Amino acid sequence: MKTVSWTGIVSIVIVCHLSADQGQVESKTRLPNIVLMVADDLGYADLGCYGNSKVVTPNIDRLAAEGMRFTDFHSNGAQCSPTRAALLTGRYQQRAGMDEVGGVLSDDTVVIAERLRDEAGYATGIFGKWHVSGHNRTLEEYRHRMPTDYGFDEFRGFMGGFIDPNNHHNSAGALDWWRDGWPVVEEGYSSRLLVDHVVRFIRESRDRPFFVYLAFSEPHFPYLTPEDPPYYKPGAAYPRAGDPAHSRLGPHDGSPALQKVVHRMIHELDRGVGRVMDVLRDTGVRDDTLVFFVSDNGGYVYYQQFDVATQSFVNMPRLNVGQISDNGPLRGQKAELYEGGHRVPAIASWPGRIPAGTATAEVGMTMDLYPTFLALAGLKTPPADDPLALDGVSLLPLLTRREPLPPRLLYWFFQHREAIRDGHWKLVRNKPASPELYNLEDDIAESVDLSGRQPELTSRLLRQMIAFRQGLDGPSGMDRPKS
Repeated sequence: MKTVSWTGIVSIVIVCHLSADQGQVESKTRLPNIVLMVADDLGYADLGCYGNSKVVTPNIDRLAAEGMRFTDFHSNGAQCSPTRAALLTGRYQQRAGMDEVGGVLSDDTVVIAERLRDEAGYATGIFGKWHVSGHNRTLEEYRHRMPTDYGFDEFRGFMGGFIDPNNHHNSAGALDWWRDGWPVVEEGYSSRLLVDHVVRFIRESRDRPFFVYLAFSEPHFPYLTPEDPPYYKPGAAYPRAGDPAHSRLGPHDGSPALQKVVHRMIHELDRGVGRVMDVLRDTGVRDDTLVFFVSDNGGYVYYQQFDVATQSFVNMPRLNVGQISDNGPLRGQKAELYEGGHRVPAIASWPGRIPAGTATAEVGMTMDLYPTFLALAGLKTPPADDPLALDGVSLLPLLTRREPLPPRLLYWFFQHREAIRDGHWKLVRNKPASPELYNLEDDIAESVDLSGRQPELTSRLLRQMIAFRQGLDGPSGMDRPKS
């Protein structure tokens, strides 16, 4: 059973402006609503507002036109579970016991929904993917680790990493579709059902501040459109990619039509975003609502299988027929620590508070959303010496006043790979290979390794990388070297 070691200070202050010293939002009438929408495996250039001319995304493009678009925002991890752990806790995922995909949040975590609900009176709901209580577990294994055990009033969606969107079974052949703490059967394409529940939840909660976490399944595999028949069959396991008869990627694995299917899934994602925005307008709460849209990691360009023997990723030849996602000029993809693995699309919109039609090159990370939401609700962050001190920083001064974020080192780790960033300099280490150094200001594609030309800088960043990794065993984000 999850326990909480820090409960914070209950805020009772309700005012009407942005506090200049803390960047906290205060309202005379009510606290602002928060709608967080997270795409699954969406590539940096998979949207029209990020330069894609092949995918139809009018609703997300409009969201960007009405708000601020990030060009240098990053997921905490190069795969989903670590990023979601950082999002929920405001800390590096290693501190929450989430080093790998399919891990389980440690018992001492305090999830953002708990603070918003218990200290600021928010109605809280999660709709979609959870994936921080293990992968493909049984009901009993999930018991006491449901989202409703972490501060969410309502949960509709799936606990594991991915499901067949048409029948809601996972790759082990088990139903993974839940209402609060119990599996349920619902008919319909997963994102459409999730948005149905979000629309209802917003209508029911319109008279109080609400926090909606909508975690889409698109465009994660299995790659299926609403017109496709269900692919995962009850009781059957789909463990492999590249096997046309039994691929967990779906029936379009290796097909020249694969990218068209992915584009259709992105269009369904966009359609869902549009419906959420419509209900905010229809209920008259749009101007009182911060909407943040982001991806959990970079997109797959080609699906890769991790080879334990060689400690490397191997492209599946059948999947080299047609591209999956689009990471634009970025090198790498999901599961890698080049920019394509973790630089993601991110958009913030709040009418009258965030300037419309703006873009920022400030460097943000998923873990920054937690302190941002605390500031919106007028809640305090844990002090630097608290065991649960946050690693993220509030984005609110940037969003509302265009104030730059403080300089800081940023760190990524996944399996045998790690990276650290200091300003525009980035060091990447793919063990056992030597570290690689890139100047992202001049070389966003990470095409020119400068480690041989900058040995002192390379050595310094390598030392800081090692210290950072060791510091993640410490209590807070305040005990590591600053840039």
